[in-house]
Amino acid sequence: MYRHILIPTDGSELAHRAVSHGLSLAKSIGAKVTALTVEGSFDVYTVPASKVYEMSGAFAEHAGRAKAHAEKILNGVAEEARLAGVTCETLYLEKDHPYEAIIEAAKQRGCDLIVMASHGRTGIAAVVLGSVTTKVLTHTKIPVLVCH
Repeated sequence: MYRHILIPTDGSELAHRAVSHGLSLAKSIGAKVTALTVEGSFDVYTVPASKVYEMSGAFAEHAGRAKAHAEKILNGVAEEARLAGVTCETLYLEKDHPYEAIIEAAKQRGCDLIVMASHGRTGIAAVVLGSVTTKVLTHTKIPVLVCH
């Protein structure tokens, strides 16, 4: 059935439900997992004009915060996987469009299932806000298991 499951997470409580579900599924079928977190790239427009001369410092600060945040999330998933007896690799990517990073990672790692969370927005909120999950579903041929 499934041998390698990609579990993208942003560290939220909702995403953790998908992590738990994905790890349980992996354990029950003997699959390995790759836990993925995606952080946005440095946005030069968030640096105030008065601080432009400190751009390299702002970039370094962003990179440090993003890496620390990703490590915290991924270390937690790796520990949960270890306790469950599931083989787990972790992956941190920096990309402005998380859905692209998720699909790329699944393809590059040879994943045959993606387990991820969805906020389940409907109506105008779904149209206006969009959804990483919806974009993954729309743009990949890899099966996706959506947890609410």
